[in-house]
Amino acid sequence: MARAVCAQFDNVKAIEHIYGLVRGDKQLEKTVTNIALYPGPVFFSLVNPVLRDRLESACVHLRIPCLSVLDPFIQPMATFLNVPVSGKTGAKHTMDQEYFQRITALNYTMAHDDGQSQGDLDEADIILTGVSRTSKTPTCMYLANRGFKTANVPLVPGIDPPPELLAATRPLIVGLTTTTERLTQIRKNRLLTLQEQAQTDYIDPEIVQKEITDARRLFARKNWSVIDVSRRSIEEVAAAVMNLYQEHSDREPA
Repeated sequence: MARAVCAQFDNVKAIEHIYGLVRGDKQLEKTVTNIALYPGPVFFSLVNPVLRDRLESACVHLRIPCLSVLDPFIQPMATFLNVPVSGKTGAKHTMDQEYFQRITALNYTMAHDDGQSQGDLDEADIILTGVSRTSKTPTCMYLANRGFKTANVPLVPGIDPPPELLAATRPLIVGLTTTTERLTQIRKNRLLTLQEQAQTDYIDPEIVQKEITDARRLFARKNWSVIDVSRRSIEEVAAAVMNLYQEHSDREPA
């Protein structure tokens, strides 16, 4: 929420100070001391009335804004649900079914990165495919952290796509693509980082263009969804994938 707010102000760069799991007097005292050293607007999600009163009083004394990010939502939700607010501290971090679902998704995703598979690709929620350096791995990890079992299957020049990918029917399959110029530059930067030879087919614009074209033809032939990652952050790509997954799930028979 704080980042979304700060993004609305041009030529302003926010310096973040994050204080997590503040659940007692000592933790709050340490937090307030740090806020005094590095003053700035405070966004908080404390629900303990004693702790939040102390925080708000400290911020009044320091003459800095202090805003609850939960207040605008809690009371309307309580009214809608017609149930009282529990005021439970740390409720978001409960080790519930959703928590274990994320852990399962992360384990699956790490075991199915970069084409790895144990013959269970059809058990994925989402499969991301595309040529090298189209943000498949970081997007997969982001989606896994949101609870989606996500597999990453690269398309390698001169090698047929894995039969398991072509035969998958249950998962949402998304092809990631980009422009030739963008992909060539990313690959050049990758080679520089690895201190490897710069003259290679890996960054030849004509060969890169053919890779992208062949991948797009595959996506079209299999009627897979396509996302252009050229100017999108990992979060934006993942959000687009999750929207497609929701549509995919809605079409699935009950």
